[in-house]
Amino acid sequence: MTRDELLAYCLAKPGAWQDEPWEEDLVVKVGPRIFAFFGSPSGPAAGVKCGRTGEEAGEWLLRYPDDASVMACIGRSGWNSLRIEGAIGDDELLEAADASYDSVASKLPKKSRPAAP
Repeated sequence: MTRDELLAYCLAKPGAWQDEPWEEDLVVKVGPRIFAFFGSPSGPAAGVKCGRTGEEAGEWLLRYPDDASVMACIGRSGWNSLRIEGAIGDDELLEAADASYDSVASKLPKKSRPAAP
């Protein structure tokens, strides 16, 4: 899976949209909240919410020590950076994107949540 394929997958989610809140830093949001960080256009990783806490997200770090890392500043809240085109399989990257989207979307006010497909 390439970065562009994972980005397209995230953008196909209900209510998802692309934003660039910081120069050259691409993110995908649902409503007003980010559920995937893609960084700069040449970035080889995606940042997603991998658990409710940093401890829960730590499973990724144990399974993929060379391809998963805690995201700066927000890692304690369960956010990891997962390397694309590394040892993490395509299915697992998609599942991580799904879980991140679901986690963020579920915390939106009910009136702001996108309709289920």
